Amino acid sequence: MKEIIDGLPNICGQEDEIIKVTRSSGPVFLGDTNISLDRVNTAFGVALHMHQPTIPAGGDDLATAELISNLDYMMRHPDMGDNHDAPVFAWCYSRMGDFIPELIDKGKNPRVMLDYSGNILWGLRQMGRGDILDNLKKITRDPFYRRHVEWLGTMWGHAVVASTPVPDLLLHIRAWQHYFASVFGLEALGRVKGFSPPEMNLPNHPDLCYAYVTALKECGYKWILAQEHSVENLDGRSLSRQHLPHLLIARNSKGEEVSITALIKTQGSDTKLVAQMQPYYEALSLQPMMLEGKRIPPYVLQIGDGENGGVMMNEFPDGYKNAFDQIGRQGTVALNGTEFLELIEESGFSEKDYIPIYPWGQHRIWEKVTTFSEGAVQDAINAAKKEDDRFHMEGGSWTSNLSWVRGYENVLDPMNRLSAAFHERFDNVDMDTNKHGFRNALLHLLLSQTSCFRYWGQGIWTDHAREICRRGMEILANR
Repeated sequence: MKEIIDGLPNICGQEDEIIKVTRSSGPVFLGDTNISLDRVNTAFGVALHMHQPTIPAGGDDLATAELISNLDYMMRHPDMGDNHDAPVFAWCYSRMGDFIPELIDKGKNPRVMLDYSGNILWGLRQMGRGDILDNLKKITRDPFYRRHVEWLGTMWGHAVVASTPVPDLLLHIRAWQHYFASVFGLEALGRVKGFSPPEMNLPNHPDLCYAYVTALKECGYKWILAQEHSVENLDGRSLSRQHLPHLLIARNSKGEEVSITALIKTQGSDTKLVAQMQPYYEALSLQPMMLEGKRIPPYVLQIGDGENGGVMMNEFPDGYKNAFDQIGRQGTVALNGTEFLELIEESGFSEKDYIPIYPWGQHRIWEKVTTFSEGAVQDAINAAKKEDDRFHMEGGSWTSNLSWVRGYENVLDPMNRLSAAFHERFDNVDMDTNKHGFRNALLHLLLSQTSCFRYWGQGIWTDHAREICRRGMEILANR
């Protein structure tokens, strides 16, 4: 697969090949793992999230500036703010390609999960940093290293699901699969079974969550990474056995259900916990547990930005290497998410054994819905809001007080208009998704929905978003 097509990233056009490789159902790590579950008491995993937004900043005029990576912008303007950190960020994007072989050469048994947005992968190529991608390819494709590394899928444009139009969910998920395969190969894509949501966001509106989980299943994902406080037990209580696998149940307003395995990221200061390898030290303090009458090792899981902040730039390398100097293949061990699930399922577990959960707040809805008649779910939502003014249906995230909707209407309105125009133009027509016009319009749609345009506040970031939306509308109008 070509990585760049007519100057654009390969984010569409080969859907049949992508569907074929992602829907394979066999195990992907079980034949390669060097861990025997009967020698494991507890386990842990760490995931590194990498992202830089794409912005119209390759020039002085916002209306004509080239779309470039924010990392590129930092490199070009090292005297602004914290931009002097850009070379360190670039090293952070590459360094696991060095750390993993280094540890293996010392006889160690490292593990890491990697979550790179489509933006950053494309941005590195735009910048001419193929050396970083090549370093990552080594640990992704080489059979000697790849059992130690698991890639997690994500939304191509780092879009927060709770504020993303429903028809665009599948577009983001498939676009990431396309581009990942173009960089690392279809065989590598076939081993991507876990999904890492941008900003750890899990939508809690029933219809949106149902559409989201349906899209993940359609794209071949086996499990999702879920923030502890974005989910709840079926009775509405907080989780009490966070270190066991759960089953996320998504039910829509018609009463239809779909489910997916969830591995739980516990609450905490993400980068600090990852940099200091807290999951390993917490796992050391635990003991095997019982689930459905069978012994199972608890699994401690954390994800953090792989480059952002002093602890990740400075403390993580030594923290990671020192931890793996102590970790063997029995007792407390490192396992990647899919590897953990495949090992426990080989031992007799299945999804029906996992602890069922809802997205946060849904217990209040379902206890009020007696029949799935038209409007029943909305009536239940309205009643819950009346009972508790803190109740909302805007989605759970890594922080419970962050809305991805309120206060950002000036971004969401143009973004939603662009989405509506895109689907009006291309839905229900026999469109060749390999055409330049479609790919260009899709690129701008996905870029407009990047979370940074809201999370990083008003000002230049919302200006970037509105400009991308303007260009997207112009592309559609000129077709």
